[in-house]
Amino acid sequence: MPDDIAPQRTSTLTRSLLAPNAGPMTLDGTNSYLIGARGARSIVVVDPGPLDAGHLATLAASGRVELVLVTHWHADHTAASVRFGALTGAPVRAFDAQFCVGGDPLVDGELVRAAGTGIRIMATPGHTDDSICVHLPADGPTGSVLTGDTILGRGTSIIDGTLADYLASLEALRALGPATVLPAHGPVLPDLAAICTAYLAHRHERLDQVRAALATLGVDASVGQVTDVVYARTDAAVRFAAEASVRAQLAYLRTAH
Repeated sequence: MPDDIAPQRTSTLTRSLLAPNAGPMTLDGTNSYLIGARGARSIVVVDPGPLDAGHLATLAASGRVELVLVTHWHADHTAASVRFGALTGAPVRAFDAQFCVGGDPLVDGELVRAAGTGIRIMATPGHTDDSICVHLPADGPTGSVLTGDTILGRGTSIIDGTLADYLASLEALRALGPATVLPAHGPVLPDLAAICTAYLAHRHERLDQVRAALATLGVDASVGQVTDVVYARTDAAVRFAAEASVRAQLAYLRTAH
C-alpha cells in the first residue's frame, strides 16, 4: 500500500489510519487505531470509522483482525462496523449492544486479552452515554489510552450525555497518570493527567460563564439564549454542538450542583 495511506506508528503497541472524513466536527478525520504487540499474530482495530472502501481495505490488509472495538455510537466511528466485520470475520464489540456485530457488549473494567497484550475497557460516559476509553497499560513506560471523543487531540469535546458523568470520567482518566493520549480526532498527546486537569478547568470555567449568563438573562433562560452569550463566537456549522454542551451544563446546574 502507498506510504501516504499506510497506518502510522503512534505508540509502541499502536498504529493509526486517518479516515478521509475531515470536517468541522471530525477535525482532520477519524483516527482508526490498530493494536498489536511485536510478534503478535493478530491485531485489534478500534473505531473502523466511516463507510469508505479504501479506508476499510487498508485496515483489513494491515494484519489478521482478531477483534474490533468501537468507542461510542457516533456514525464516524461505527458506520463501517457491519461491513468491516463481514470483511474480516472479526466480532465487533461496543458498550451498547445495538452497535455490536457478532460479539458481546463491553463491560466496564473488563480486561480483554488480544493481539498479544492486555486491553482494559473503561466506561467513560459524558461525550455520549455509551462512551468508552481503551487503556493499554503495557504500552510504553506510562501506558496509553485510546480516548475516542472523550478527549480530543485539539480543542475540547462536546457533551451529548450528562456533565456529571463527563466530569467523573475525566477524574477517572486523570487517575491513570501521564499516559499517552491516542484520540479519535487530532494528534497524539502526552500526559493524560495534565490534559484531564486542563479539561476539568475548562468545564468549570464554562459553568461559571453559564452561571453569569443566567444571572443576566434569568434562571429560566433558554438553551439558545445562553448559547448566544457563552458561545457567541462559535461557527454556525457547529452551533448544534455548542447547544448540546449548554443543555448539559444547564441540566447540571439545575439539579442542585
